[in-house]
Amino acid sequence: MAPGDALLGALEEGSIASAMRDSLWMYPLVETIHIIGFSILVGAVVMFDLRILGISKRISVRLLARHLLPWSVAALLLIVPTGTLMFAAEATDLVGNRAFVIKMTLLMLAGANAGAFHLGSFRNAERWDQNTPVPTGAKLHALASMLIWAGVITCGRMIAYL
Repeated sequence: MAPGDALLGALEEGSIASAMRDSLWMYPLVETIHIIGFSILVGAVVMFDLRILGISKRISVRLLARHLLPWSVAALLLIVPTGTLMFAAEATDLVGNRAFVIKMTLLMLAGANAGAFHLGSFRNAERWDQNTPVPTGAKLHALASMLIWAGVITCGRMIAYL
């Protein structure tokens, strides 16, 4: 048994993980909250990405970012704890689930892409904020973002079937 297996087993044996499995309503309720949070996050990300890709050029990129960021943070406050609860309920199965592993990898890639965008192209957003062509690099980040999030959604749905 690998050291990680013992940790996963201990996580699954915890009282919260047991409650998630044993309660008729807890897992579906937690999953519903997770999906609501995820919808808010992906909606905010896609709206921002579409703006970067040229939709609604009259809207300030920086103002849109300031508007959507609190929604993204709020969504993460729903997604992370609920995702952790769902993971705890079936940790050993999930780490062997190809769709789950790909989803987690894509989430890390989404974070890296967002970080690269904010440390790169977005640092000069005042130059292309409104009614100005968006740099190709920023557009590539936005396109990659939308594709990555589509992959996350797909893999999230596939977890139950693989």
